[in-house]
Amino acid sequence: MKSSTVPRNPVLRVAPASPAAAVAHFAASLAFHADVSDVAAALAADGDPGFVVVDSRSTESWDQGHVPGAVHLPTALVPEQAGQLLDRAVPVVTYCWGPGCNGAARAALALAELGFQVKEMLGGFEYWVREGFEFETWEGRERRAADPLTAPAGTDDCGC
Repeated sequence: MKSSTVPRNPVLRVAPASPAAAVAHFAASLAFHADVSDVAAALAADGDPGFVVVDSRSTESWDQGHVPGAVHLPTALVPEQAGQLLDRAVPVVTYCWGPGCNGAARAALALAELGFQVKEMLGGFEYWVREGFEFETWEGRERRAADPLTAPAGTDDCGC
């Protein structure tokens, strides 16, 4: 005989966090992460966005494409070059290839250890391109059509 307190589905097998715990978790998450669309909107707005974007990938990856205006600083070079390339008073947003890569998190950790305020751009370069934002390569600027699975069709506002 099944107990009436056992959830009938895997979603509720582990109970949801309390509202207070959820507030703490999601507030912390937003303090550490930035969304590709939000980064693009801030960079596209007139004036200083208040942060600098850092591409933490290799030179070969950078040459394949990067966010316009980003600083190229491979993760392995952060300890030796961050002080010359970045201002500690300006928050940093790191990115790497995409959600399957933790290079941006490693770069963010290295920058935080050096005293920088830092966020990781969720989705990385993959989602920058998939959402249809302009990018630079060694040959110039490019833009691909937005993937309808990652960006809304016919509008810039996803409603998130």
